[in-house]
Amino acid sequence: MRLNGRRESSNFEDRRGMSGGQKVAGMGIGGLIIAGIISLLMGGNPLDLLQQMGGLNVGETTEVQGEYQSTPEEEEQVKFCKQILASTEDVWTKVFESMGRTYTPPTLVVFSGSVQTNCGGATSAVGPFYCSADQKLYIDLSFFRQMETQLKSGGDFARAYVIAHEVGHHVENLLGILGKCHSQMQRVNKVEANKLSVKLELLADYYAGVWAHYEDKQFGSLDSGDLMEAINCAEHIGDDYLQKQAQGYSQPESFTHGRADQRMRWLKRGYDTGDMNTTTFSFDYDKL
Repeated sequence: MRLNGRRESSNFEDRRGMSGGQKVAGMGIGGLIIAGIISLLMGGNPLDLLQQMGGLNVGETTEVQGEYQSTPEEEEQVKFCKQILASTEDVWTKVFESMGRTYTPPTLVVFSGSVQTNCGGATSAVGPFYCSADQKLYIDLSFFRQMETQLKSGGDFARAYVIAHEVGHHVENLLGILGKCHSQMQRVNKVEANKLSVKLELLADYYAGVWAHYEDKQFGSLDSGDLMEAINCAEHIGDDYLQKQAQGYSQPESFTHGRADQRMRWLKRGYDTGDMNTTTFSFDYDKL
């Protein structure tokens, strides 16, 4: 992915080295997916979801600044994250304008180990996530190493896809989709709530593809192998793939992010079309 000379977003907070807090909410996903693979999942914030569903009691928290020694590699990752975030700002601002709306960009928070949010406390074990309560994306940069070593999903565009997916949840939030879906999830049983969660996650994958569509159209930044990096990443974070890796079999009724083939398909559909009139919520669950 060609990013030389591209601007860096100023909507950024560096909380590496900060620690503490009175309430830290562990895994926070309440049995929706097996605990053994939660550190490999990315996408919607499980803490945010539980809070929306009344499952998390958030109290006052504080963070204490400690010493943190960054590396040149990490600083390159920070620069990359800022550039990708800036790209999403440029793309989504124009897309929202075309819909007669105003885009309010989220803030990207880089942390190490644990972090406090308006959705509760989290550790790096939950992976990257979005909190609608403060409209911020959170990522521990160590996740990029996990992508390469555990998920076998390296490459700069795979990392860009991770960020774009979380921004996709922010787009859902601005469009009112996120809140509506969470409200629906409170009124149905666990299996049906999981299905709604899958639609929400696949839509964020789709919006990541929409971003890539217009990023490449506007800047011509993508190489032939870039999309394949993101598709490969989408495959390796499918619920079925992760569950089979963790326990040897999958449990479709427990899926919350979607199968590997679904995630790949919706990402590519967004990239191919760039169509904001398409939504996963227009499809029956078995047609996704």
